[in-house]
Amino acid sequence: MTRFSSGVVDVKPSVQTWLELVRTAVDLAVQVDSAGTIRDVSVGESVADVVGWESLVGKPWTSVVASDSRTKAEALLAAGAVASRSREVNVELEGVGQFPFRFSALKLDEPHGILMVGRDYRSVSAMQQRMVALQQTADREYARLRQADTRYRLFFHVCAEAVLVTEVEGLRVVEANPAAATLFEAPPSDLVRQSAYAFLDAESRKALESMVSAVSSGARPTELQVRLADRPTPLTLSMSLFRQSGTPLVLLRLWLTSTRTNVATASSTRLRALIEAMPDSFVVVSPDRRILSANPAFCELVSQANEQQVLGESIERWLGRPGVDLKIMFANLKEHGSVRNFATLVRTDVGPPQEAVVTAVAVNEGEVPCVGFTIRPAASRLLLAPSALPRSVDQLKELVGRVPIKEIVRESADLIERLCIQAALDVSDNNRASAAQLLGLSRQGLYSKLRRYGLVNSEPS
Repeated sequence: MTRFSSGVVDVKPSVQTWLELVRTAVDLAVQVDSAGTIRDVSVGESVADVVGWESLVGKPWTSVVASDSRTKAEALLAAGAVASRSREVNVELEGVGQFPFRFSALKLDEPHGILMVGRDYRSVSAMQQRMVALQQTADREYARLRQADTRYRLFFHVCAEAVLVTEVEGLRVVEANPAAATLFEAPPSDLVRQSAYAFLDAESRKALESMVSAVSSGARPTELQVRLADRPTPLTLSMSLFRQSGTPLVLLRLWLTSTRTNVATASSTRLRALIEAMPDSFVVVSPDRRILSANPAFCELVSQANEQQVLGESIERWLGRPGVDLKIMFANLKEHGSVRNFATLVRTDVGPPQEAVVTAVAVNEGEVPCVGFTIRPAASRLLLAPSALPRSVDQLKELVGRVPIKEIVRESADLIERLCIQAALDVSDNNRASAAQLLGLSRQGLYSKLRRYGLVNSEPS
């Protein structure tokens, strides 16, 4: 026990002995006089390693506790009984931090004031904080599970397909959604505990039994064509295995075969119509670069009458620099799966090549792997004849060796910018709003550059 005091405490020997005993038995003992000022501090072994307890001597008791503990500290001072009810108080050491204690106040005979005896509460406080953190984590996890369960229930009930959750043994139904009740013409509660085999005809039952046995042995689930026992309507059945609370369960989905077929056919028809109407050229080629499909825009781009004239032909006949571009594109498709904005050429049998930008994607799933190309002609460029160049080009050449390269580059950039502005004005028939749009400038920005290069004397009103 380490003790810090402002002076000698004059008490009777019996009281002194009693106080020493109390100080030895507790972790922190604080003696406060009748005015509320700390006169003596004794610390036990559990907090003896903390530096700064002596700084409490001479300070008001309520000034050495945390603000949230001040009411409790005042209540300890106001205790009229010999021993007060214990309270949790955080003691603050300047420059060190807060220390939680559980204090009881012992009222002494005058003029010795009150003795605050405290137990180190750091381990209890840490445990309480851990409990609070664990409770908050548990609450968040519970909320997450409830949200997931809500989403599952919502999907389960609004799903248009008949869904049955069954046990592996005998395929006894554990849960059925409303679509299953409609399909089997019975309330969901009546389907529970029935075997899913009972809903199928004999042939479908045998096929399903074989499928369950194969999947249970590790085989990959596949779709199965089945028929109900009382109806000849063909159904498609899909099965998935999963575990819930350690119990293996089976998820069965059933739908009318014709429904899926009609939906797939309608989707394919819409997709084909969209591709046919695309303004950009679209072509599908096989891994050996033979054309499998092409839209009218591609046929027009390569000057062919219709799709039949390009089917089976190599895409290299019209696309890319021979032996270079397609080799690069297919290498990138093999490594990355897609190519974006690849600059190349489109050749035709009747005209000169034209620049184009290609975006491609490889599809390796399905029965026939293929590559889809979207081809877009590059924006036309303004070609200026050499005779149209100003004489300042020659002047720039004469500057080499006499002027630093930075100055030459700046003069060249100004020359190119001026030529672009003049070309935009020519193309737009001197319409400055259109010229600004062609150049990607605001109208004020264009007027500023016109004044800079002496192409206009004043802004138009």
